[in-house]
Amino acid sequence: MNTLIYYSFNVMILAVVILIVGMVKPKWILLWMDKPGRLPIVAIAGAIFMAAAVMFGEGNKQIQAEKSKQVQAQPQQNAKEEVPDLH
Repeated sequence: MNTLIYYSFNVMILAVVILIVGMVKPKWILLWMDKPGRLPIVAIAGAIFMAAAVMFGEGNKQIQAEKSKQVQAQPQQNAKEEVPDLH
């Protein structure tokens, strides 16, 4: 499994935990504010979730690029094996 995909799942879990904890007790997430609201929690969790989605997408792009390199290399190897030796 690609490391970006692995880390993106961890970041998504972090976003969900921040959202749940922040909805219950916003003060636990926004320690520096006197009266924190829930809207900044949603914005923070949303930004973290979007970052995780980008990481997941980039990981999938890397996997597809690796697969296409393997597929392109395979026909060249097979073509060399199929050509009979005339000598």
